[in-house]
Amino acid sequence: MNLSCNLHTMTKVLLVEDEKNFALVLRDYLRMNGFEVIHAENGEEGLTLFLEQHFDLCILDIMMPKKDGFSLSIEMQTHKKEVPFLFLSARTLREDQIKAYRLGAEDYILKPFDSELLLLKIKAILNRGAKKSPEGFLHAIGEYTFNSSLRLLKHRKGEEFRLSPKESALLHLLCIHKNEALPREKALKHIWKEDTYFTGRSMDVYIVKLRKYLSLDSGLEIKNLHGSGFSLEVKHEEV
Repeated sequence: MNLSCNLHTMTKVLLVEDEKNFALVLRDYLRMNGFEVIHAENGEEGLTLFLEQHFDLCILDIMMPKKDGFSLSIEMQTHKKEVPFLFLSARTLREDQIKAYRLGAEDYILKPFDSELLLLKIKAILNRGAKKSPEGFLHAIGEYTFNSSLRLLKHRKGEEFRLSPKESALLHLLCIHKNEALPREKALKHIWKEDTYFTGRSMDVYIVKLRKYLSLDSGLEIKNLHGSGFSLEVKHEEV
């Protein structure tokens, strides 16, 4: 039974597990079900990978060398709080499970576990995370579709772009204000948390990048509004 998510691209999972044989079996099983899985053998390696790459979900063991799973989850959230994580552990203490949920874990799954049930739980977590945005995460933009949860922009002819977090956040705001004005101040405070000369110049750079991504559709244009903001102009809706 293949329970992989029917998404435009494979969901990327960080698996941090020091039991090598178990990790390889789980990694291969998830890959068979359509996930891209990166394995780290200890907490420090897991944190390095987490900071260097984009992940849609993290699966963490608790008892590991160099950095335990609880400590790892705390550090992860200081950098990218939006990435969901769950624990896989043989530790059955109620206190451990309570601590896991208090740290923000989506689930605490005891080893050994039913692999099919794990896949269903992963799918539920990803779907739940995708629905957190009250303004929606799927956008139709002319000849493109944009999934802001996955940060994936896809042209109807198949070309795909994986956006950076700030690129995705900015395009999401532009989509919400499609054919309307998006004030510079609102975008800066929402994404950069401050409105300064330097954050303003940074946003201008991201606008240039988004224009390049959207250049495959001549019916799309991100307009400058006399220094007051931007507008994503969509002349047609074909998706």
